[in-house]
Amino acid sequence: MVFGLGLMAVGALMMVPAARLPSYGVTLVALFVIASGITLLQVAANPYVAVVGPPETASSRLNLVQAFNSAGATLAPLFGGYLILGRSTSGTAAAGSTAVLTQAERIADAQSVVLPYLIVAAVLVVLAIVIARFPLPAMGSATQRSAKADRKGQSLWSHRNLVFGIPAIFIYLIAEIGVANLFINFVSQPNIGNLTHEQASHYLFILWGGMMVGRLIGSVVMRTIPAERVLAFASIGACVVMLIATFTTGHVAMWALISVGLFHSIMFPTIFTLGIKGLGPLTEEGSGLLIMAIAGGALVIVQGWLADTYGLQNSFLLTAACELYVLFYAVWGSRTTNALPEQAVR
Repeated sequence: MVFGLGLMAVGALMMVPAARLPSYGVTLVALFVIASGITLLQVAANPYVAVVGPPETASSRLNLVQAFNSAGATLAPLFGGYLILGRSTSGTAAAGSTAVLTQAERIADAQSVVLPYLIVAAVLVVLAIVIARFPLPAMGSATQRSAKADRKGQSLWSHRNLVFGIPAIFIYLIAEIGVANLFINFVSQPNIGNLTHEQASHYLFILWGGMMVGRLIGSVVMRTIPAERVLAFASIGACVVMLIATFTTGHVAMWALISVGLFHSIMFPTIFTLGIKGLGPLTEEGSGLLIMAIAGGALVIVQGWLADTYGLQNSFLLTAACELYVLFYAVWGSRTTNALPEQAVR
C-alpha cells in the first residue's frame, strides 16, 4: 500500500513539469504513473478488506470502505472546478462559446493544474507515512497464497464467479468512466442544462455524492440481503436511468444521468467480492486479475467515437448495454463453483 501511495505522489509531482513545459507526452506519462500507483493500491487493499472478516459480509465491508473513496471523488469536482476550471479561460467560458484561445491563454490554462497536483502529492506522502507507521493485521491463513506444489489441481478458471467477474469489472468500468468522462459536456449542452463547464462540475459533485451515499446504504443493506440480489437491482436501475438520459432532454435527462451514480455505487466493490468468493489460497491471483480488468475504462474511447459519430446522447446506449451484462453476472455468473474453504480473520 505504501509503495502504491508513493508512486501516485511521484506521478502527481510529474504533472508540474508537464504543465510548465507544457507537454502532452509528459502529461500522459505522469497520468500513467498515477494510474500504476492506484492499481497497486487496489490490488493490496481490496482483497485485504474482503478477507479480513466474515466472508458473508465481505461485500458490506468493501462497500463501506469504497464509500470513503467516493467521498474523495465527490469533493474532487469542486476541488478541480475551483482550482482549475475557475482559474482558467476555457473553464469560465460561456456555454456554447467557440472562441479560440491565444497561445498565452493556453499556457496559463495548462499551468492552472500545478497547485492542485502539489496538494495531492503532499496528501499522498502524509498517508504513506501514516500507514507505514501503523502495521495492519495479517490476512487469514486460508486465503494466503500457497506454495506452487500445494496448488496443483486448483485452477482459477474453474471458478465461474471469477471467470465471469473479470469481464463484469471490465464492462462496468466502461460504463462508469464513460459517464464521468462525458458528463460535463453532456449537461453543458443547450438542450440539456445549458451550463458553463465550471457550473457543470458542481453537478458532477452530486453524481459522485450519489455513489458515496449508495455505498453507505449498500454496506448496511448487504448485511441482511444477498449481495448478488442488491447488484441485480442496481443494474436494472442504472439501465433504466441511462435510457431516460438517452431519449429525453432538459433537466429530466440531466438528473437521470446524475442519478446513475447512486446505482453504480455498489457495483465495483460488490462484483469484486463476489468474484473472489471461495477462491481460498487463489484469492491473491484472482484479485489481481479483477484489478487488471479496470483497464476496461480505457475503452471509453469507443464511447467517444460513438458520441462523435452518432451523437452524445445516443452514445449512452453503450452504457445501458453494459448494465445488462452486470445484471447477467448478478443473476447467474456470480454463482460459485468449486469453492475452496475460507477462514475469517477475527
